[in-house]
Amino acid sequence: MLNAIVIDDEQYAREELIELLHETKQIQVIAQAENAIEGLQLINKLKPDIIFLDIQMPQITGIEMLSMLNAETMPKVIFSTAYDQYAVEAFNENAFDYLLKPVDPARLQKTVARLVKSTAQANFDAITQKHLEHVPCIGHNRILIVATQDIEFAHSGLSGVYINTGKQVATSQLTLKILEEKTPLIRCHRQYLVNLKAVKEIQLLDNSLAEIMTNSGQTLPVSRRYLKLLKQRLGIV
Repeated sequence: MLNAIVIDDEQYAREELIELLHETKQIQVIAQAENAIEGLQLINKLKPDIIFLDIQMPQITGIEMLSMLNAETMPKVIFSTAYDQYAVEAFNENAFDYLLKPVDPARLQKTVARLVKSTAQANFDAITQKHLEHVPCIGHNRILIVATQDIEFAHSGLSGVYINTGKQVATSQLTLKILEEKTPLIRCHRQYLVNLKAVKEIQLLDNSLAEIMTNSGQTLPVSRRYLKLLKQRLGIV
């Protein structure tokens, strides 16, 4: 049996799909999420084989959520969409699988059969975002959507990745690797990324080390490995 997570903000559509998947006796739904942020958390925690993903959802769309996942460890993705046939044909051209709402049991069975046989993952580069405009975070019992331009720095810790805007700190399900690849943040240390626009001062230390002072007064470490690159990006010879 393949393990799956269903992510859809429509409760009845979500419950109907879960019931249909149960009837196939080949897919085990291990979790469900009513939005992309919750779905992102579940994917990182449970590592499913497959996700059934709605495209149109509030705050973070299904396509945006895909952009936040590591392509190397991404589960197989089946879109659940209410798009018209022209949009569906566009997905077909890019070799993406989909289920058109309301889900047809016969169509679902064909999809499941392909999933069971296939070991390859589709390439989503054609539709995923190369640059993220915002990062979903959790802090103080609430969900925060932080604009990437407002982030001063990010760092990894025992509880995950912390996003710091200079005014607030929240944890994110995104990895430093994804943040480095898809936001303005650059690496200054193995555990730290910094926004160059937030750099107020760089203090050079002994042994080719350095520290960054951000606009909000935070101090970040700079390792030897990344100091040269940081100086180059800032136009310092």
